Amino acid sequence: MDIKEELRIIKRGTEEIISEEELIKKIEKSRKEKRPLRVKQGFDPNAPDIHLGHTVGLRKMRQFQDSGHDVYFLIGDFTGMIGDPSGKSITRKQLTEEEVKKNAETYKKQVFKILNPEKTKVVFNSHWLGKLSFSEVLKLCSKYTVARMLERDDFSTRYKEGKPIGIHEFMYPLMQGYDSVAMQADIELGGTDQKFNLLVGRDIQREFNQEPQVIITLPLLEGTDGVEKMSKSLNNYIGINESPQEMYGKAMSVPDSLMTRYFELVTDVSLDEINKIKTGLEYNDLHPRNVKKRLAREIVKLYHGQSAAITAEEEFEKVFKNKLYPKEIKKLEIKKDVLKDGKIGIVNLVKDSGILGSTGEAIRMVRQGGVRVNGEKISDPHIDLTVEDGMIIKIGRLNFIKLVIK
Repeated sequence: MDIKEELRIIKRGTEEIISEEELIKKIEKSRKEKRPLRVKQGFDPNAPDIHLGHTVGLRKMRQFQDSGHDVYFLIGDFTGMIGDPSGKSITRKQLTEEEVKKNAETYKKQVFKILNPEKTKVVFNSHWLGKLSFSEVLKLCSKYTVARMLERDDFSTRYKEGKPIGIHEFMYPLMQGYDSVAMQADIELGGTDQKFNLLVGRDIQREFNQEPQVIITLPLLEGTDGVEKMSKSLNNYIGINESPQEMYGKAMSVPDSLMTRYFELVTDVSLDEINKIKTGLEYNDLHPRNVKKRLAREIVKLYHGQSAAITAEEEFEKVFKNKLYPKEIKKLEIKKDVLKDGKIGIVNLVKDSGILGSTGEAIRMVRQGGVRVNGEKISDPHIDLTVEDGMIIKIGRLNFIKLVIK
């Protein structure tokens, strides 16, 4: 593969490269010295599940792997206990060490659905950040100024509004920058909201007499609501560990306006074909629903295979077009002694189904109208539901639960 082709692949779906000229020089040097580039991306384990938003960076890392470079999947177990302040208007809640370790282990099990395990180095930044002495931390702090930190939009806004900024939050970009020093990174990937932190990495590397890394920023993928960044907390995500049916159903809820963006960022469909799809939609040569079905199949195929994608589509058509229940419905046993006067809170019922991970998610699902009982929509999270044996609860687009009273 020539450098021009490698660069074309790298540039797909990227927002900004700082700088492209430096990247070309690094690739040329890599080939001349027969030394693969060290490409890193950090992931704070603040949630246990990886969704399509995360895969934008993971897929870019896979492209570097396929070009022969070394990829470092950096789990920010140390920085995760602080919490990245990027884009936050208030100080983030700090995770406990136990929460970080649990989420990190879950990450490790999921990333190899995308990355090549034989070409991936999984590293934890506690290995070097946890060993820094206080004098070394002070030395690191001396390499950046408060004025430079306040150039960052979220810090600047909070400062002007009189909102508190913890000293530990200033430490986050410095520690992320030091990650690049410790790893001697050639390239660092990150979302557009990470640009400040990535640039700090370049500055800190210079301070430690290292050649600054090239930074590649990637778009933040909008969730299925088409508005907010994909996030599990907003319930607008498509998780890569979800069932083919759930994944397909969620993909079918992506707004038409975002279909080509999803094709580019989270599928293997070629750019030439994506351009044909875009043109077909513009001139009404393609029906948006058929395009969306193709998108859903492509997403499911990546994580479950072609056969599962076809089955998921058939199941989706049966449930939504023909208004039928799926072949297999999960059963949820409820003991009579749990009920009060034969009733149970709708939120508790949704949470007990195991489909959602927290009470907060269950409340949001109910309020958003995503829960139906025997076909009737429930939107009040305070309702106590009178439970009947065989009752069908629908949660989200494709999750059906049959209640069994014991």
